[in-house]
Parts: sequence; C-alpha cells; structure tokens
Amino acid sequence: MRIIAGEYGGRRLKAVPGMKTRPTTDKVKEAMFNMIGPYFDGGQSLDLFAGSGGLSIEAVSRGITTATLIDHQYQAIKTIKDNIAVTKHPERFNVYKNDASRAIQVLARKGAQFDLVFFDPPYKQQQIVKMMTQLQEEHLLSQAATVVCETNQEANLPLQFAGFTGVKRANYGITQVTIYQFEEG
Repeated sequence: MRIIAGEYGGRRLKAVPGMKTRPTTDKVKEAMFNMIGPYFDGGQSLDLFAGSGGLSIEAVSRGITTATLIDHQYQAIKTIKDNIAVTKHPERFNVYKNDASRAIQVLARKGAQFDLVFFDPPYKQQQIVKMMTQLQEEHLLSQAATVVCETNQEANLPLQFAGFTGVKRANYGITQVTIYQFEEG
C-alpha cells in the first residue's frame, strides 16, 4: 500500500495487522480519486471506518486541509497513527477511537462539517444509508459534500435517496464504488 499522488505521493503505508480490516487496493484508490477529484482545493474530510487511514491520507496528500479518521479497533488506531507519521504533518489529521454512530454524535456536538466523507465499512456490516442520513440530520455535511462508498457488489446501495444523488458507480472485481453528491433540501 502506498500514497498514490500529491504532496506525499509514493510513500509506503502499513496495513492493519490481522484479518479484521480490508485495505483499499491501490488500483481502487486511484480510480476512486480520479472519480472525485483527483485534487482538492482545501476542505474537511471524514472517514468513519478508517482502517489503515489510507483514504484520508491520500485525500490530504491531494489537497484536503484536514482529515478526521474514526475506527473502533485499537490496532487500526495504532496503524493510522504510524501511517500519519509518514506524512510528517500530524496536525492535519484528527484520529479518534470510537464506534462510527457514536462518533457522528460527538462530531455533531463539536459543530463539525465535512466536504468529503468516506464509507468503507466491513462488508457484513453495511449501514451506509442509515449513517448518511444520520450525517445529514446532524448537519455534518457541507452543501455539495461528496460521499464515497466502497462496498461489495451485493450491497445494493440506492442511486438516490433523501438529499443524496448517486453521480458515479463503478465495479472493480468484487468491490463497488458509489459516489454521492449531497444537496441540502
């Protein structure tokens, strides 16, 4: 695993030890960023199932100002911190050990707002639509926020639902990437 492009491009990242996480392959990550960017002019990102932190680190490398990374596993948090150290800019990252649903509530109390959100939950625990709705209800999404969902092809995410419009969908082996645009109603 590596950072593909931008300020930190080419630097190697660690994977979370064990079988509890499934890192995004470089091929899928590159395709994903080509669909949503590939570069950004600032903004805030959120990853609720951060794993190794690779997606958020890639986003910051490509111009996102700061990234918030959430994961509930101790090993993932340790790996994220090790990977952030590779950037030599830890001040651009906020890392929290928490459950995704509880983290949404905490971030709402802090008045946070995000321009880019990543969802890459364990395939067997898909609650993406529910969590996207929760982000909307808690006012955590900026106008025209982009939401990137990485799932397996069996997830059957709708292309449109209250406040969200699917703008792109692509398959890479068993992985499916769905990109949504948020619009405040």
